[in-house]
Amino acid sequence: MTLDASNAPARLGVQLQPQHATYSQIRDAVLRMEDLGVDVVFNWDHFFPLTGERDGLHFEAWTMLGAWAEQTERVEFGTLVNCNSYRNADLQADMARTLDHISAKGGDTGRFIFGTGSGWFERDYDEYGYEFGTVGSRLDDLAEALPRVKARWAKLNPAPTRDIPIMIGGKGEQKTLRLVAEHADIWHSFVAPGDLRHKLDVLARWGEKVGRDVTEITVSNELDRRGLDDEHADALYDAGVRLFTIGISGPHYEDTAVRHWLEWRDRKNGGRRADAA
Repeated sequence: MTLDASNAPARLGVQLQPQHATYSQIRDAVLRMEDLGVDVVFNWDHFFPLTGERDGLHFEAWTMLGAWAEQTERVEFGTLVNCNSYRNADLQADMARTLDHISAKGGDTGRFIFGTGSGWFERDYDEYGYEFGTVGSRLDDLAEALPRVKARWAKLNPAPTRDIPIMIGGKGEQKTLRLVAEHADIWHSFVAPGDLRHKLDVLARWGEKVGRDVTEITVSNELDRRGLDDEHADALYDAGVRLFTIGISGPHYEDTAVRHWLEWRDRKNGGRRADAA
């Protein structure tokens, strides 16, 4: 299956990994990404660095997003991705709604994207006192949480300014892709271009079972971390990916690759930025 992405613009998301940097460096990087023209800025939801010095500088995700919501004007933002295990589902919904309102400027709707997943980094769980469980139990917890998140959004006063987009990360065919079919507006994975058709076929079958037209889901994927591989990005685009993400780490948040992919994005969009396409 190929999702109906033919008319959708390519968009670029940059994950500013909140590690090995002071907060002032992170704050400056957020502004620089918005000025450069990226479409989405993400952080990640961990408590310790994932690369480099294991006890290096690191900051918490959700509190940081409140500052991003206030300091930015145009760019969408969120966590790639939230760990469902760390916070009560109704609390997550309320936090998301609050970020949505903080980021609404001048009468516009909010810009928050609720990216979420079941969690995987065992050190976070062990050091912060969360039960790690199993891959299956964590996915079951996510399946229980997502309806609660959406139900809480329907009860909150004030309500969110828009239908907050839900991004679900992962590629598992038995549980994750079913959750994507049921709940996601964006599906994020690291699936290789050659494997995407199969995964999208699985997603389509889940869509039939849950009664959802999954062609409306935006497909998101990671750009090749090994270098500026346009051929790889072109293959992802041809397979239906429309949100492309790249991760950069502190302390300097080097933007050479970001600039390259912005130029590539604009070529795909006929020379226009995605927000003008």
